[in-house]
Amino acid sequence: MTPLRRIAAWPARARWALAVVLVLLAASIPVLRYLVYWPVDQWQVDVEVYREAGVSILTGRPVYSAMTESPQLLPFTYPPFAAVLAIPLAFIPFGAVGWLWTLAQVAATTAIVWYAGWRLLHRTGPWMPIALALLTAPMIWLHPVSDGIRFGQVNAFMVLACLMDLRQPRPGVLRRVPPGVLVGLAMSIKLTPGVFVVHYLVNRRWREAITAVVTAVVVTLGSWVLLPEASFAFWGGALQDPTRLGPNAGTSNQSIRGFLLRVGPEGLAGNVLWLVLVAVVGTIGYRLARRAYRAGDSISEVAAVGLMAVLLSPVAWIHHLHWMVVVVFAVLGANPLRDRRRIWAAGAITGFFLCRMPWWGISWLNHPDWPRWIGRVLQNADTFGSLMALGLLWWALHLREPGTTGGDEGDPGRGADVSEHEVLTART
Repeated sequence: MTPLRRIAAWPARARWALAVVLVLLAASIPVLRYLVYWPVDQWQVDVEVYREAGVSILTGRPVYSAMTESPQLLPFTYPPFAAVLAIPLAFIPFGAVGWLWTLAQVAATTAIVWYAGWRLLHRTGPWMPIALALLTAPMIWLHPVSDGIRFGQVNAFMVLACLMDLRQPRPGVLRRVPPGVLVGLAMSIKLTPGVFVVHYLVNRRWREAITAVVTAVVVTLGSWVLLPEASFAFWGGALQDPTRLGPNAGTSNQSIRGFLLRVGPEGLAGNVLWLVLVAVVGTIGYRLARRAYRAGDSISEVAAVGLMAVLLSPVAWIHHLHWMVVVVFAVLGANPLRDRRRIWAAGAITGFFLCRMPWWGISWLNHPDWPRWIGRVLQNADTFGSLMALGLLWWALHLREPGTTGGDEGDPGRGADVSEHEVLTART
């Protein structure tokens, strides 16, 4: 018996234990870089912001006036509900918080691979735990994902919540949770998941839209009762101050607006061009998400709307592109071995975002004698990469699975996704 066959014959617990070890080994690369060898004054700066918000509530200092320690001096920029959720962090030493938060991000990214790649994973039989680990490893190394680990960011949890809320068949842990609740909670922590409410409205999914909005309103009002001064400070001032997020024209802002702020035009012309591009890209993205929904491909649906959260937002940092994990598995589909073009396309997205091209662009621009247009292209590479990913999503969604007739446009919930019955049958 070959070593591979021996592993397949192991008890399920042993195979899952090996999968955990493989994921942790993969995560050790960004962890060593960003938690062991990274400068102390830049260590886990965003999770420090979250923790300080919890400290502010417990000590009575203003949530939105407090800053992290020098040299970062970063303010809290999220809604008050996020500050409430950060209270438990205040009871844990900051050094421990950074490590625990990183472990949670790795676990959340693994869960995203599990939920986004389920159509592919269920075909691997006894190899499922190992396949999950091997598919998760390159996702952890993606530039946006490793950047989330670098800063101690919240994006992995936002992506996971929205993915679980929209994926069909619905995850078992959510069978008693109405669709829209997790999107509403995500909106209460960070405003950008509101793009999913727009998607609900475009598709006349009134119940999900109402559930998401009511959830967000109830949570926000509850936070207002708990933190009236902080709520007034956020909704009455901090929310309207874009400078609290950092320099919008900086390389890290890879939204369409960030691209235009760097390359022009400036002033009214730039604002008009941005609105036109937002309208064009938004129309394409939401039409693609609608087609995915009607074809029953919930993974492509989430991927397309997630890209809208990046491209259409005024500010979208590189780590906001955690959505690329979902995009990769949407392009791979249920059985990429039947059409290997899917593997090449998913590989192209993965390879593109494994690179740190925006920072390559900065290095290029620091050489005055080198052609500046090449540096500008590299500097804005993730904006172009997001548009490329949107195009590949469109291409993959229009591919006909070999041996099928395609999804029924008039019957949402059927088509590209494998049914839950098929999954259970394959597992047994």
